[in-house]
Formats: sequence, C-alpha cells, structure tokens
Amino acid sequence: MSEVRVVVAHAERATLRVDDMFLKVDPDQARIDREVEAMTLAPVPTPTILWRKPPVLALSALSGSVLGRIGQPSTASPEAWAAAGAALRRLHDVPAPPWPGRAGRSADELTTDLDRECEWLITNGVLPAALVTRNHDLAESALRPWTPAFTHGDLHIAHVFAEGNQLTGVLDWSEAGGGDPLYDLASLTVAHQDHLHDVLTGYGTPVDLDVIHAWWSLRTLLAVHWLLDHGYNPSTPGGAVDVLKAQL
Repeated sequence: MSEVRVVVAHAERATLRVDDMFLKVDPDQARIDREVEAMTLAPVPTPTILWRKPPVLALSALSGSVLGRIGQPSTASPEAWAAAGAALRRLHDVPAPPWPGRAGRSADELTTDLDRECEWLITNGVLPAALVTRNHDLAESALRPWTPAFTHGDLHIAHVFAEGNQLTGVLDWSEAGGGDPLYDLASLTVAHQDHLHDVLTGYGTPVDLDVIHAWWSLRTLLAVHWLLDHGYNPSTPGGAVDVLKAQL
C-alpha cells in the first residue's frame, strides 16, 4: 500500500510524497507555470515533471537525503554542502528569468516590510524589543543595490538533496526569479550557519559576509509573523528565534 507523507502544508500550498513521487498542490496556476519554467531553465538537477493536472503538479522523487533539518545537526558531508554551493554558482551565472522572484524585492519594498514586521513583533510582545531592534539594525546592510541573478528564492535546506558527496537535486522553485544571489546563500545556511564556509568553498566567488549575516536577520524577522499565522512555532530549537539570538 502506498504511504502518503506530508512534506509541507500551509494555507498557500501543500506538498505530499507518495512513494517515488512528490505531489504539489497549488491553486495559483500562474505560480506553478513560473515554477515549471524555472525548473526547465535552471542549470542544476531538479525533479522530473511527471504530469500536471491543476491544481496538482507531480514530480519525481529525488535520490539521497536532504542536507539537513532545522534544529538538528546536519549529517551531510562538507563536500555535499560545497556541492550545493557549486550548484548555486552555476545558477547565479546564467541569465535571470524575466520575472522577479522572492529574492528580487527592491530595497524600498524590503525596508517597508522590515519596519512593519518589526513594529508588529514589538507591539504584540512576540519578541523582546532589544532583540528585534538589534536585528533590524543588522538587517539594513542587506538593503543595498545588487545585480539581479537567477535565484531559487526559497532555498530551505530541506529543498536540497545529496547522496554521498554529490548533489542530486533541488526542490520547490515556486519563488524562483531574478533576485539578490546572496539571499540564496543566506537562505541555505541560516539554520546551519556552521556550514557557510563549506558552501562558499563550493561557490568559489568571494562574497560580502556582512550582507549574508544581514540577510539572516532580515529573512528571519520577516518570517516570524508568517510562521505564527501558518501554525509553525518560531521558538522551536534551531528555529527563527534562535537565529535572531545567535545574531547578537
């Protein structure tokens, strides 16, 4: 009998795993269309598209295991993390798609979002004001001009699969598009900051570490409200609150 496992589920969309297949349920067909096109254009391994029947997109399962999980030490080798960095380098080197992704919001838009979310966190007593204010100050370094690259836009470690020292594929391209390449590097490492060096070894191009640290704060501050609204606990070990505290 087939086993159905929920990979992720929230109000916007859900992904299920059934045997050797991922079923992605998303009522936003424009978003699914962009995801399919991004997977077609991306110069890195992605799941095979098996079929589409709106609102479901069926994808082949990837071999290997995820790089890691939030709150748990990664069992992936440093070479596997470096392979993920090398894949990002290939992705960022090709022309960006003609649409902006999650990592493509302007500095003005991000400033507005950051100020609003920080005010909400403090006003509602979700986090200590000093913690929010300090991370807000750190986050401002990410609000600078950047050249758009082809970005994944949601490079959670559970979206990256490896087998041994080799990358086998990257999932969930729904937020892909033109954006800041350092956002991808920060997203991949935010929950496993000790592997940033491994990722950058594979990436092979010098980057501004202060900006990556800033993205850790910015990305996390913007995520807390969303996590609470979608039934997730930002205070779980290794989660959003721990990331913000570690930034201090």
